[in-house]
Amino acid sequence: MSKGQSVRTLFISLLVLFLAACGFQLRGSYSLPWETLYLGMPENSEMYAQIRRSVEAATQTRIITDPKAAQASLVILRNDQAKNILSLSATGLVREFQLTRSFVYRIQDANGKELAPASQIILQREMNFDDRRIFASEAEEAILWRDMQSDLVQQLLRRLSAASRTAKL
Repeated sequence: MSKGQSVRTLFISLLVLFLAACGFQLRGSYSLPWETLYLGMPENSEMYAQIRRSVEAATQTRIITDPKAAQASLVILRNDQAKNILSLSATGLVREFQLTRSFVYRIQDANGKELAPASQIILQREMNFDDRRIFASEAEEAILWRDMQSDLVQQLLRRLSAASRTAKL
């Protein structure tokens, strides 16, 4: 092994050691303390499907449809989307929008006892708007909303995982 390869191997080993020591986890590896979880939202919604896929793929927790049989229930207190004008051109035409997604939830058991207090996730994105390219702007907006929902689901799972660890302490 040459000196350059030895230095590179040492550097990579130290990097891995530091990442492990700081508590680094790959995205998507979660640990929820419940065997079963009920999602308090319509089962035919896109968000329900995305949360269900993420929970069942990344944890041992199963999503069930009966809140009384679940060890925990995700109660949605608010799930809003807003589109606000951020800036106007000199002629008064819209140039930028701000997209905001606000999600408020809490976790409770089958008897209604709070397992995790109400928490809020707010996501915002800015979007340039060109009235000469309406279809492209609408497509970009749809992509941004989907991206925000994916981010929201990942944040939700990270928060549920973190809340479960602090509850055990």
